[in-house]
Amino acid sequence: MPKPELYVIFTGEKPKNPPDIISLSKDFFGEKTAIDVEVKVLYQEDESNIIGQYIIFCKVYNERRKKYGQAKKAITETIRICKDRNVLKEYLESKEQEVVDMMMTLFDDEYVLEAYAKDIDDHKERETAEKMIKKGKLSLEEIADYVPSLSLDELKKLKAELMYLV
Repeated sequence: MPKPELYVIFTGEKPKNPPDIISLSKDFFGEKTAIDVEVKVLYQEDESNIIGQYIIFCKVYNERRKKYGQAKKAITETIRICKDRNVLKEYLESKEQEVVDMMMTLFDDEYVLEAYAKDIDDHKERETAEKMIKKGKLSLEEIADYVPSLSLDELKKLKAELMYLV
């Protein structure tokens, strides 16, 4: 029976002394656990193999995303640059639209998660502002300093709503 091997492809900025192997128990829990998994980490940017080309693609994409944000332009520029550099060229030429669609779906998923996190933060800040208004110890201008996500007008509306409920 073949011995199983697990790999992770690291596409970020390579650390100074990168580990060749990551241990689940050692690196994530700091102690021996009932189950341990050791994973080999692949870092190489080698244009001669598919994994190295994938790592290059991801790095080009990260650069384009920094420049263009989460926009289709970041994806199309990544594809253009990689094809010009002969990185995943054959695949990108035959599956370009699928790659664009897949990357746009990742944008959509990421956007939804970011929006959800922002909603939670906004809700918490609104609750904080409500508590401060109810205590009545600070002016709305002072509360605006502590809760910068709410404008002075929004705080005035919130205060009016709270007064109406009383």
